Amino acid sequence: MTKKATSAPKTSPKYQFDAIVIGTGPGGEGLAMQLAKAGKEVAVVERYEAVGGGCTHWGTIPSKALRHSVSRLIEYNNTPLFSENHINRNVTFSEIMRHASGVIQSQSKLRSSFYDRNRVSLFHGEASFVDKNTLKIVRHDGSQETISAKQIALATGSRPYCPEDIDFSHPRIYNSDTILNMKHDPKSIIIYGAGVIGSEYASIFRGMGVKVDLVNMRERLLSFLDAEISDALSYHLWNNGVVIRNNETYSSVEGRDDSVILNLESGKRMRADCLLFANGRTGNTDMLNLAAIGLEADSRGQVKVNEHYQTEVDNIYAVGDVIGYPSLASAAYNQGRFAAEAMLEGKANAGLVEDIPTGIYTIPEISSVGKTEQELTDMKVPYEVGRAQFKHLARAQIASTQVGSLKILFHRETKEILGIHCFGERASEIVHIGQAIMQQKGEANSLDYFVNTTFNYPTMAEAYRVAALNGLNRIF
Repeated sequence: MTKKATSAPKTSPKYQFDAIVIGTGPGGEGLAMQLAKAGKEVAVVERYEAVGGGCTHWGTIPSKALRHSVSRLIEYNNTPLFSENHINRNVTFSEIMRHASGVIQSQSKLRSSFYDRNRVSLFHGEASFVDKNTLKIVRHDGSQETISAKQIALATGSRPYCPEDIDFSHPRIYNSDTILNMKHDPKSIIIYGAGVIGSEYASIFRGMGVKVDLVNMRERLLSFLDAEISDALSYHLWNNGVVIRNNETYSSVEGRDDSVILNLESGKRMRADCLLFANGRTGNTDMLNLAAIGLEADSRGQVKVNEHYQTEVDNIYAVGDVIGYPSLASAAYNQGRFAAEAMLEGKANAGLVEDIPTGIYTIPEISSVGKTEQELTDMKVPYEVGRAQFKHLARAQIASTQVGSLKILFHRETKEILGIHCFGERASEIVHIGQAIMQQKGEANSLDYFVNTTFNYPTMAEAYRVAALNGLNRIF
């Protein structure tokens, strides 16, 4: 009797890499670095020639560099030291973009060095799925190659939403990416969309002396903010000459040789030298061929993940704008680190902090963390308010940056810090002091900290002591 043949033992498939990360923005960078430092063979795929993603090249870095230059220009023109016997200095958009371009190049060069130092393989081209372990990369010259890995992470970011009924190829119609390539010097601009991006660019262009019409689809600007802060921004923009049109939606856009006309559903017609359309963003998933792995993106191009940043396909993970909220560069970097932990250990050992600070780089800045007055009122929390006006601070008087204030919301019985809201120069820096105290547990999170701590003098941080004392005076 012959012995029955036994089949050879199955071997696990061999892959070129342990993990592939698609995208080199903050989320992709955080993920790739964490995996590489854990000793994994990692590859990253970047569709453009330079690393850094939208954050470095079209979003956070360039817009904030633009904002900084315009803010300093305003400061120069309004400082009494320079106001005697001088004519206001003006600059063009292309002039301040030269400064921004230098910052972009420096950031991209720095970020590229991270991949070199950590021996991460970098591929340039458009990635798409062949199967759940294999990617096809189409290079800019049309050539192709495939690479494979046990795990793959999506960090592809997002792009401006561009409705098909608007001709974005017209030289006077822009989105928040293409506006950075504007060559002419407009005297007027219509900004459609008054979210964070639209409000920031309204500040930038108005600071350059451009006539700005800001079209908002909602009842008030940035409605997620504390109402007082939102009102302060509206007043400041209005006081500087920005025309804000609330509760409006467009019906059509006409691009002409010498202007752009925006027709609104209400029957109004608006004309300006150019139009910036800044109404939402879409996740970059349409080129990935997700159907090949049975993964589906929603109408906004976003994919669903669990608490470990794992998609419905067990070896595919996703972080950053492509998974939605909070869609912040700083949060995306941490999401990348947490997702790397999950890819290494099967679970993410940490998550984003509950109170994520909001930084809005209008002129002046806005930043907040925690609950708003409206939220606390709805929750029936017995809170009190402490305020500090920047115009009363010595540091603000010295720097001639007296517009703005700090507001602390705290529980009137326990003195627990519930929310910090700041409007004014350096707001996005100042808010972190309050955030640090809010993260403490028990009695360490108390208004008394700001009362009893000695702050450097003169500083903007002193606003916390002033606001805390103001709040204590309201308790009876």
